[in-house]
Parts: sequence; C-alpha cells; structure tokens
Amino acid sequence: MPMWAVGAIVVVVLALVGCLGFCIWKKCINKGKKPKKVRERKGGRGRRKKAEGDGEDGKDGDDKKEEEEQEALGKLEFSLDYNFTDNQLIVGVLQAQDLPAMDIGGTSDPYVKVYMMPDKKKKFETKVQRKNLCPVFNETFSFKIPYAELGGQTLILQVFDFDRFGKHDVIGQISIPMNSVDLAQPLNEWRDLVSGEKEEQEKLGDICISLRYVPTAGKLTVNVMEAKNLKKMDVGGLSDPFVKVVIQHNGKRLKKKKTSVKQNTLNPYFNESFSFEVPFSQIQKIQVLITVYDYDKLGSNDAIGKCFMGFGASGVGLKHWSDMLANPRRPVAQWHSLLPEEEVDATLKAPVR
Repeated sequence: MPMWAVGAIVVVVLALVGCLGFCIWKKCINKGKKPKKVRERKGGRGRRKKAEGDGEDGKDGDDKKEEEEQEALGKLEFSLDYNFTDNQLIVGVLQAQDLPAMDIGGTSDPYVKVYMMPDKKKKFETKVQRKNLCPVFNETFSFKIPYAELGGQTLILQVFDFDRFGKHDVIGQISIPMNSVDLAQPLNEWRDLVSGEKEEQEKLGDICISLRYVPTAGKLTVNVMEAKNLKKMDVGGLSDPFVKVVIQHNGKRLKKKKTSVKQNTLNPYFNESFSFEVPFSQIQKIQVLITVYDYDKLGSNDAIGKCFMGFGASGVGLKHWSDMLANPRRPVAQWHSLLPEEEVDATLKAPVR
C-alpha cells in the first residue's frame, strides 16, 4: 500500500476520533446547565419576590412608624372613688404629660372633657391650661349613679386643644369601662392617651336675640324673641324651655333675668325684654350670656344650649355686638346657634388673646 494511502487513512481516523470526543465533551459539559432563558426567568421571579418582600417589609415599617406616631399622644393621670353612701362616682383629673404640640407656636392649650357613655347626659370640663404640654389640673367631678347601674357605663376622659377662633381639636382620650374597675378602694392611675374621634356636634337649636344700647342713658336692652329646633329633652319628644339672661363685666356677674316657661314646644315664642343699667365706660367689657333651659318640676333644670355676645366673643356673637355698638338707640336682631353649655363656659374662662 502506498505511503500516501496510509497517511490518508490515519488522518480520517484521527478526524473521526476528534469528532466523537468533541460530541462527548459537549454533552457532558451542558448536562448540568439550564437554558439561558429559563435561568433568566427564574432569576427575574426571584428578584421580584425579593423586591415584593422588601416592599412588604417597608410597608410594615411604615405601619409601625405610623402606629408609633399615633401612640405618641401623651398620658393622663386620673383618680376614681365611689361614695356608696351618696351613690356618687368621684372622678379626679390630675395632670397630663408629654402632650403633642397642636398650635403653630409648638405648644397646646389643653383641657379635659369628662362624661359617661352611653347617655352623655352630664358633662364636665376642666379649666384650660394655656400653652402647656404637661398641664396640672387637679379638678374633681361627681356623677350621681347608683352602683347597680354603674357596670353598664364607660367613663370617657377626652383631652382637647382649645381654639378660640375655631373648633377644638381632640388630642386623645381614655375610655374606662366601669365593669373593669374595682371601686372597693380608691384608684389612682396613669394611662396613655389613644386617638379618639371628635364628637359629632349635636344640634341644639337656634335663638333670636335683639340688642339695643343707649349710650347717653347707659341702658342695655336684651329682647329674647324666639327659638327654633330646640333639642328634645323630655320623654314625649318635646321640651319646656325658658331662657336665662346674665350680664357680666370682666367675668363678674352683675344681673340675671329669666323668661317665662313655654310648655311642650321646641319652637317657643317669647318676645320678652329686659333692661340693664350699663355705663358707657363699661360697655366694652360687658358680656351677655344667653342660656336656654328645659324646665323640670321634679329635678334640676337641664341646659339645652348656650351662647354669648360681647367681650371675648367671636363669629356671630362678636358681629352682633359690634352691630349694636355701631347703631346706638336702634334694636339689632340676630339668630344665634346654641352650643353646649360646657363649651361656652370653657371659652368664657379662657383668657382673651
């Protein structure tokens, strides 16, 4: 066999061996690998899961931060005692600490509203503590409730920020179910304030008042004209309203007058006038307090609502007073919306800015 034939056979054999080896190598190497697209899909899904996990963690973190912010409302110290002889629950509002700043100046004007749920018949308020985030109140209030009826009620201590020119903001509150309290001995306790929605403003009715001032005679005439849409106070769905007019100077009561009682009506017509001697030198510091009561033969008269005009008033009360002073010797009539008695009293107690 010629030498060139032998060389050709060797080359062919080597080529076949090389091809076979290359095929075996490629198969072994790629056996453990996934196609590129599969790897990418799995990797993408993993990254998405991780991102979603991070998002959930971030959301949980935000929720925790929000909860912490909501919880940072300060705390309130109160006391409870029950007088079994007189059937009286005595509530003490002692002090608060670390209240949040509600005003632009970085402070608050807190006061505490105290009432029982669910009836809310009797409400009390502490004095307003001006510009104080750690106010001391030290005030006590009494609720006459038989011990057998106490278990179904809840005591509410609600902290507000006073605002002379707008609605008072709720800072926080404490709810104390009376069936969870042992009244066999006095209780003194600190509790954290929790967020509480402000009570929806109850509609108490409106009253029309006419004011007339004669500077030369120093005579102020208040005419209680009529009222409408008064709150129902009696079981039968009506009221027996009458109006008390009080004249104050610098917070000191000077005189008071009362109208007659109008039986079984929510829209009474009075048209009763009262005259008061008020020197011109005092008129700028005079306050006219109007309170509508529901007459009760057997018990105390319940206040339906209240409003006032004059020194320290705002809104309609201020406008009515200004119109009267701008029109001497002429009667000026104006409708006023009645507000809760305790809310008006808190405004009267607060210093005028």
